[in-house]
Amino acid sequence: MPATTAPAALLALHDRETRLGARPDGPGVVVEHVGRVVRRTGPAHNWNGVLWSGFTSAAEADDAIAAQIAHYTARGLSFEWKLYAHDEPADLGERLAAAGFTAEPDETLMAAEVDALALTDTVPDGIRVVPVTDAAGVDQVAEVHERAFGDDASRLRRQLLDALATTPDTVVAVLALAGDVPVGAARMELTPGASFAGLWGGGTVPEWRGRGVYRALIAHRARIAAARGYRILHVDASPRSRPILRRLGFTPLTVTTPYVYGPSL
Repeated sequence: MPATTAPAALLALHDRETRLGARPDGPGVVVEHVGRVVRRTGPAHNWNGVLWSGFTSAAEADDAIAAQIAHYTARGLSFEWKLYAHDEPADLGERLAAAGFTAEPDETLMAAEVDALALTDTVPDGIRVVPVTDAAGVDQVAEVHERAFGDDASRLRRQLLDALATTPDTVVAVLALAGDVPVGAARMELTPGASFAGLWGGGTVPEWRGRGVYRALIAHRARIAAARGYRILHVDASPRSRPILRRLGFTPLTVTTPYVYGPSL
């Protein structure tokens, strides 16, 4: 395997490309640099929120927090402030909570260079991994999401349908099928011109966990990313997926905490 980039350098590149350098990626989506904030605004079923912030004082942070609340609530939108552990000021999370945000569970930002991953072509017995290309496949992804995470998947369903209709080259969705029954699902976001491909929503229904379905979905997406010229994968890992990702070669970079204003996203 080739030598991998140091974690600090990967984190700095991630900040530049996926946060500061974020781009609109769907119909009706706008990415704006407003003062020392980068925010994404789109339809209500999309992800809306603050991608990056870099404040020089506590007063500047408080003013920006109030401005973002005003921006999104004027449009009737819930939104997320995606806080990373290295963001300044150090008490930004406390300031968000004081302003009415709710902190959701921490996740670990992990990344890996595709060429350095310990991937195999092995797929669990009885499983096949297939692409999602139509509304029926989107419905199956939503079914897996609800069974794997216990969340309502109506927003995800609309997001994937939008992507298939308008920007099919920027989102890859896949299913793991046992026969014709969906037991795992995942997606990958591909920003044109970027180094990073983002892995999202990887989930397995409870009765199929521990059999290698999640690893097969990682490997499948990694091969697609490499074929399309993306050299680094990144993922916000839950405690359940973090050990699997580490064994595959992913490195923890930092902790990220979603702070939500309004109904949960």
